Amino acid sequence: LSVPTILTRMGVSEGFWHHECWLPPGAIWEDLKESADIHYLQPQHLLLCFPGALLLIFVRCVFERTIALPLGRVLGVSDKQRPKVQANATLEGFYILLGRTPKKEELVSLDKQSDLTVRKVETWFWHQRAQDQPRLMKKFCEASWRFTFYCTSFFPGLALLYDKLWFWDHTVYWLKFPQQPLSPVLGWFYLLELSFYCSLVATLPFDVKRKDFKEQIIHHIATITLIFVSYCADMIWFGMIVMLVHDASDYILELAKIPHYQKWKWVCEAVFNVFAGDFIISRLVIFPLIVYYYFVTKVSLLPISPLVSAFLVILQLLHIFWSYVIIQMIFNVILRGEKRQDARSDTEESDGSEAEDLAKNK
Repeated sequence: LSVPTILTRMGVSEGFWHHECWLPPGAIWEDLKESADIHYLQPQHLLLCFPGALLLIFVRCVFERTIALPLGRVLGVSDKQRPKVQANATLEGFYILLGRTPKKEELVSLDKQSDLTVRKVETWFWHQRAQDQPRLMKKFCEASWRFTFYCTSFFPGLALLYDKLWFWDHTVYWLKFPQQPLSPVLGWFYLLELSFYCSLVATLPFDVKRKDFKEQIIHHIATITLIFVSYCADMIWFGMIVMLVHDASDYILELAKIPHYQKWKWVCEAVFNVFAGDFIISRLVIFPLIVYYYFVTKVSLLPISPLVSAFLVILQLLHIFWSYVIIQMIFNVILRGEKRQDARSDTEESDGSEAEDLAKNK
């Protein structure tokens, strides 16, 4: 039966957790009962991701204040001098309620209301937008935290999966599926990843807002869904591979940002080039041709598989979008030596995407 059919016949709550939705034919949830020596996957364990996300947010605040902030000062990260904005109730009211960038006719109207010239009104909005831009130190702290987390998740995760990556007998695994005992370490690793992405969603409104803000939200939601579904359907090793393919380039991107904020141009470009090659190979080659192909050919027996496949396709579309941004930036900035922004770059309403952020001032 398909998932919609089961939900219709049994109701949403009961039908959602029906074994025919999550397990292959012939398997039921009773097959996965735990004993004193054997531990199986238990979907209710994922509820720990909510306190886990709160804990990670707390750890992040402590890390940024006690480690990243002092480290940034030692490395010479400093914020630009921001122009002072003169108090003006009329312009402030428009800025807060109606928008940061008034149109030409609105500038003329504000000119009459504030007793300022159009040029001075326009300058006031430039300065106000610059004042609201996130500080360089804030970006450095964010990059340092994400780099630290991705490193502490990628390399231990790779070590956990090493034997499976090279010596995994796929046939034996799927013959035993879904009765695969869960290693406690692997369970905690999965919970850590889910908690981290939940924390990213919770802090998105307060983090540096970039042009690809909407794409980031879609990416986080897709990732959380895939982690949840792969855990409940006992596709742990497959889910691990998907997470490691993504983390393989994420920590390099965050590493490239750190010398960028220190104005170490050549170091930043060298690390970013490594990131670009890693990203394109892992996201445009390994992910679709190996990971996704393996899922379609090996895991298509589950009723929940179409949902997983749909979110994998969403991730791949995001990979193509970000790869286009990376390639475009490399072509325009590195090969042609063009600058991405003019002298008024600090007056933009939002930062560029993750890749475009590294193209500034090159």
